[in-house]
Amino acid sequence: MSERDLTDLRRRGLAYVAAQQQGGLKAVETALKENALSTCRWHFSHPINEHADTQAALDAFWRPLFGAFPDLTRRDDIFVTGHFDDRDWLACTGHFVGTFHAPWLNIPPTDQLTFIRFAELNAYDGDRIERSYMLLDLIGLARQAGIDLIAKSRGAEIIAPGPAAQDGLRLTDSDPGETEKSLTLVNAMIEGLMSYDRTSLKSMHQTDFWTPDMLWYGPSGIGATRGLGGFERYHQQPFLNFVPDRVGGDHVTRFADGPYVASAGWPSIRATTSGEPWIDMPVPSGLPVTMRVVDFWRRSGNRFAENWVFVDIPDLFLQCGIDIFEALTPTQ
Repeated sequence: MSERDLTDLRRRGLAYVAAQQQGGLKAVETALKENALSTCRWHFSHPINEHADTQAALDAFWRPLFGAFPDLTRRDDIFVTGHFDDRDWLACTGHFVGTFHAPWLNIPPTDQLTFIRFAELNAYDGDRIERSYMLLDLIGLARQAGIDLIAKSRGAEIIAPGPAAQDGLRLTDSDPGETEKSLTLVNAMIEGLMSYDRTSLKSMHQTDFWTPDMLWYGPSGIGATRGLGGFERYHQQPFLNFVPDRVGGDHVTRFADGPYVASAGWPSIRATTSGEPWIDMPVPSGLPVTMRVVDFWRRSGNRFAENWVFVDIPDLFLQCGIDIFEALTPTQ
């Protein structure tokens, strides 16, 4: 991709995001029609899931969302662009912010300020979006409404902060050498994750890839942790007990922009359940499952210092015969 192409992609991406930051539903409708193909395929978290064109996505996601949060705005903490598999990509993460005024997805309103954590990755065909992937922390949204769809997190449940380096909005060209360094590091780190011997976490050699005080911001249900020891205790070991044979690498995009890397898999992980519970949810053994996952990493020096993680936990449990939204009473 040339510098001119990347600059144009950022310009278009900023206009698309700005409409969601301050324009309201009408502005979002216009922005989608101007920035996305009418045939764009939209992928959301369960229970919103996939929609085959932009009009369907407007009807299924955006209109109900603004109906529930009339004053909705968007706050982006990371905004990165890059190239993967012959496509230009824009990736963002942050929070939708608004007053929860009316029911959404059968979650009751609170009339209180509410944060919905999101990750969005868009693939472009020319100057328009042809595919979009968005994961939302809907379990965290329900928690803010006083509803526990699943058990409390082992880690801390927090509003995930933006990057400590305060440089997550990549609005100018990044040093190509720094970009390549980040991509090389993430590929090596993931190769290490796939070397698990099902006996010791040390077999993955993750100390080679993370700063001692790394911060890992997982979704509600998993939570946030600090340091590799906290990550292993509160997420990695319980997760590997649940799906010890998990394999990954089936990503739809992975690209770097300076010290940042964005990656998405739909699904990203394939595995078989062991019969061990996960997030205190009893699940039968021997079930084949997949996981929709999005990651953003920030590199500091030669190691990663922060990781923003999104997992479509509701979709995973649905594959196990558990619909965590089923208990919610339909509301008008």
